[in-house]
Amino acid sequence: MRAAVFHEAHQPLTIEEVEIEKPKRREILLRTAFAGLCHSDLHFMEGLYPFPTPAVLGHEGSAVVEAVGEDVTYVKPGDHVITCLSVFCGECPQCMTGHPNLCENTEVKLLPGAARRLRWKGDVLHQAFNLSVFAEQMLVHEHAVVKIDSDIPLDRAALVGCGVMTGVGAVFHAAKVEPGSTVAVLGCGGIGLSAVNGAALAGASRIIAIDTNPSKLERAREMGATDVINASNVDAVKAVRDMTGGGVPYSFEAIGLKLTAEQSFQMLRPGGTATIIGMIPFGTKIELHGADFLRDRKIQGTSMGGNRFRVDMPRLLELWRQGRLKLDHLISGHLKLDQINEGFAMLKSGAPVRNLIDFGVS
Repeated sequence: MRAAVFHEAHQPLTIEEVEIEKPKRREILLRTAFAGLCHSDLHFMEGLYPFPTPAVLGHEGSAVVEAVGEDVTYVKPGDHVITCLSVFCGECPQCMTGHPNLCENTEVKLLPGAARRLRWKGDVLHQAFNLSVFAEQMLVHEHAVVKIDSDIPLDRAALVGCGVMTGVGAVFHAAKVEPGSTVAVLGCGGIGLSAVNGAALAGASRIIAIDTNPSKLERAREMGATDVINASNVDAVKAVRDMTGGGVPYSFEAIGLKLTAEQSFQMLRPGGTATIIGMIPFGTKIELHGADFLRDRKIQGTSMGGNRFRVDMPRLLELWRQGRLKLDHLISGHLKLDQINEGFAMLKSGAPVRNLIDFGVS
């Protein structure tokens, strides 16, 4: 099969013929349909997070089941699925207490460099995020997928695998936004726009979208934003505090920068909560004024929106069927696997919301 291979930071991915193992116990072989180009993968490509190489990146995707290994009962060949990096065992303390996205079982949720499912030129090719979606096929644990109805478009479904689940999940699970409240979202890429959409679904009465790209701010209005701030020419914190008479009860950072993480906390009213969704570069420290915590301000992180993906993703797709979750607005275009470096260049420029690699599977 063909796959996009990551060799080292700041180098283009190369399209190679690679080998994939047959499914073993509890494993399934997938034919990849669509793969989303997400900023999280770009962080690895730019060396902001360490990862063993060579590797196949990619973590947001949809696929069709080709074959199943021994003891697999959840899916069968022909089933349509969404992949998710929140692989879970269902038995560890995190899973048993309602946090399967934080599964601790390293026999199921393999640590970086542990998987031996791919080979290239006779040597191990590392599997990223227990998935490696930038390939024509994937070999994954059965607890890395959720079944979906076969009439769901697979390009829309792929978006739910990371960006949409993370953004909406951060609103519902991590922050627990209350109806009628005011929300600020910093960054209007795929995850930020999904947080905007999630805030609208949660019943927020005012949703302030913040970005430096005017076209993304317009897209945010389509997703449910009531107000927009172009941070390229104003102080976003001052603007939010002026607009709201002192700050917001909920803010979401969806970029992954030290500055915007600090701003998300600074724009809170007393008692407010800032939720960091973006992947801040490894080793970066955030600086906050200690006195601000005396008024019950809080800052927190979230892992994939605190998802319980086999429950949450079908629910999100039902909201899409109802016209309430806006997946169509997030797709910038379809690319072929050979165009993956071009797609990441566009992503780095800040132009698209979400380009998808189309593997030609229906």
